[in-house]
Amino acid sequence: MTTLFDPIRFGDIPLANRVVMAPLTRNRATQQTPQALHVEYYRQRAGAGLIITEATQIRPDGQGYFDTPGIHTPEQVAAWKQVTDAVHSEGGRIVVQLWHVGRISVNSLQPGGQAPVSSTHRAAKTRTYAAHGELVPTDAPRALATHELPQLIADYVQAAKNAMAAGFDGVEVHAANGYLLDQFLRDSANDRSDEYGGSIENRARLLVEVMTAVAHAIGAGRTALRLSPVTPSNDIGQDSDPQALFNHVAEQLAPLKLAFLEVVEGATGGPRDHAPFDYAALRRRFAGPYIANNGYDRAMALDAVAGGRADAVAIGRPFIGNPDLVERIRHDLPWAVPQKESFYGGGAEGYTDYPALKRA
Repeated sequence: MTTLFDPIRFGDIPLANRVVMAPLTRNRATQQTPQALHVEYYRQRAGAGLIITEATQIRPDGQGYFDTPGIHTPEQVAAWKQVTDAVHSEGGRIVVQLWHVGRISVNSLQPGGQAPVSSTHRAAKTRTYAAHGELVPTDAPRALATHELPQLIADYVQAAKNAMAAGFDGVEVHAANGYLLDQFLRDSANDRSDEYGGSIENRARLLVEVMTAVAHAIGAGRTALRLSPVTPSNDIGQDSDPQALFNHVAEQLAPLKLAFLEVVEGATGGPRDHAPFDYAALRRRFAGPYIANNGYDRAMALDAVAGGRADAVAIGRPFIGNPDLVERIRHDLPWAVPQKESFYGGGAEGYTDYPALKRA
């Protein structure tokens, strides 16, 4: 019987175990650039079979929160190289999550104070953390013109190439949680009348083109995707037929033979039964490695892999307070509870000062 601690290969990426550190935004990048703290933070957690980094902007207008990192300048690439070297020195594997927030932003975080971009001109009825961590309403976006989309795709490709230069084992394209690519996918946020709006095929077009271009640029075996078919995050709203939409996405991407698909099951950080969805049907259509995510504890993670419902399980917030989480799961040891007040922003406190249990 397969266990959570058995090795596996996701495309070109070998994993020592099947516990994945899910992406966790921590807001500690200075001028969108990782710092020495990031190096230590990720090094401490290299016992995960795979680390998926915090969401990372592909270009300047992709930013929607204060002090989040990018991977679109030489300085950022050099800083990330220190992170990947540290993780690899501990025997770990790490991929970067490529991110564009779309309309989940404010003018003050945008280049030149311009409006954020999206699939639509309609604002999201939500808030974001702007400069100095102030929680403010998002600003109304402008809809990207059709002629601007080839450049957007090219920017995803360049970010993926930058990731390879920074020493990452691969990339995960973020198409979940109500951010830009999800804004194109769902008819709750996509009101376009061009070839990227309307039908399921049209709304999925941008994501399929991004994934195809990135896979061709760096290799499908180092290219992965994150989806969240029914999450309500960031005022994205439910698609009128999420099962048909995301089944179509999986069918379109299956021929690429991507490294893996990570799926947030249910409401991100909330109820797993938020809305009906057949994740097994999605997985069958993708026909590649499947990482399950959202609210998994030890028993659920062990059972999901042993029962064949997932190839690996991604765990998020517990990794904040437990840098040695894999060993705690392996030996059924208690999990430390992380300090919520230090989740977003700050320094080493609540970031790199959580001890491994053997040193506690």
